[in-house]
Amino acid sequence: MVEVTLLAPWVFFLFIGVLDFGFYAYSIISTQNAARVAALYTSANSYAAVNQARACEYAKDEMRTLPNVDPASDCLSGNLVVATTMLPEPFVNPGVPQQYFARVSVTYQTIPMIPIPGLAGQMTITRIAEMRVKR
Repeated sequence: MVEVTLLAPWVFFLFIGVLDFGFYAYSIISTQNAARVAALYTSANSYAAVNQARACEYAKDEMRTLPNVDPASDCLSGNLVVATTMLPEPFVNPGVPQQYFARVSVTYQTIPMIPIPGLAGQMTITRIAEMRVKR
């Protein structure tokens, strides 16, 4: 009984830490997948490369299982922010047509988890994906 009394707080603390770490890891993976899926859409053509609203829909669909992603959000502010840009290729060879890249940045702010001393209760995760725009 004494051993259980002494070890129970440590086991509980360890369990809570694993739970928090698992949630943060899942959030990071979901954010990276959302950036990748949105970049895949934006690389379809030059119109899609700057279509932020549709890229937002793809990102929200990928992150729909996370707790504070609002399906009605416009992805310009709040817990989920999606930004798209079209960038020219930095090095152009003479005689080769200019290539462009679609860059998608997805920023997600997690919910406040159980406060652990020394760790932030809330994380802001940003992931960027780039793909070449098809002609």
